[in-house]
Amino acid sequence: MMQILLTGGSASGKSTYAEKIALNLPPPYYYIATMRKYDDESLEKVKQHQKMRAGKGFITIEKETDLDEIILPQKGTVLLECLCNLTANEMFDHEGRISDVFDKILTSVESLAAQSSAIIIVTNDVGSDGGGYDQGTEEYIRTIGRLNSELAQRSDYVFELISGIALPLKGDLYGIA
Repeated sequence: MMQILLTGGSASGKSTYAEKIALNLPPPYYYIATMRKYDDESLEKVKQHQKMRAGKGFITIEKETDLDEIILPQKGTVLLECLCNLTANEMFDHEGRISDVFDKILTSVESLAAQSSAIIIVTNDVGSDGGGYDQGTEEYIRTIGRLNSELAQRSDYVFELISGIALPLKGDLYGIA
């Protein structure tokens, strides 16, 4: 099983690159969509991503939380979009209470990875702007940082996307995407 972690800032080309990699790996292609649709902006982003992958052969599984409940019908390539959405969805309940979800999310990723021939995890670089946030946001940033670090260690390949350009940080997928 191959594990790939893609990180970068917002709108840096991570999703496009993730799809490109996925389509060069063994089918079937599973797209695990974690975005919670709570306003017009999030609905528009979901529509944009659906349009991007239309006709490419992805089987979309929309699951905002509890990814460890997913049972894939057969091994293939999993594209998890996105770790940051998943973390926020798991971490903050509807009243804004915060839970420690580090182990739960790692277990969920491990469960998906065990069912796949390859898993591509899309995440964001959060917290590098210097901060000054409320306690909840600070805890979220720390959790994402811990998850990104742990998943980078476990991954065969890690890339940072900057302006649509993938910079290899670990491993080299030359020729795959």
